[in-house]
Amino acid sequence: MLTQEMALITRDDLLLPGGRLEFRVAGPCALSLMAEVLKGHYPLVFGMTKANSTPPCYPVATQCEIIDFNQLDDDTLGLVLEGKQRVKILSTAQRRDGNWIARTMACHNWQEEPIKGEFELISAALEQFYQVNPDLVDLYSDLHLDDATWVSQRWLEVLPLYNRDKQVLVNQPDCHKTMNFMLELIKSHAT
Repeated sequence: MLTQEMALITRDDLLLPGGRLEFRVAGPCALSLMAEVLKGHYPLVFGMTKANSTPPCYPVATQCEIIDFNQLDDDTLGLVLEGKQRVKILSTAQRRDGNWIARTMACHNWQEEPIKGEFELISAALEQFYQVNPDLVDLYSDLHLDDATWVSQRWLEVLPLYNRDKQVLVNQPDCHKTMNFMLELIKSHAT
């Protein structure tokens, strides 16, 4: 069992492998942690917030990389994160500066698989969603709308569900339950 220490950031957002997210860094403590990540002291892990809990996030999180950054209008730092690898949070420790360090272990990512049959509706709906939300689609250089895993993970990232409900789907061994959930959701709103 190979474990690794990672710098932990938590938000109400969900980031999964292949996904991208704009993230605002404010305050000297958060900037200091990002500097440590960029210097290679720690890999970065993004966890979905779990209120009133230690660790401060759900046990399945995503190791990510900073793929872009810029200064925002309010002089804070804006980062674009890209999810790479699912990890399990084994333990966490909060440092004196308020930042969190997590001991993690890699989990299996969902495998790519083609979208077939009636599930192509989910892909078409995501494409429409991105047309209405150009800020989200602008994060990606390439959309993998023919990959069931990629499509289902992007839906999980944007759906307005409770974090605990998203975690039920994230903890599945593959994308099938998410695909079925999305298909039923889309069909129920089409009638």
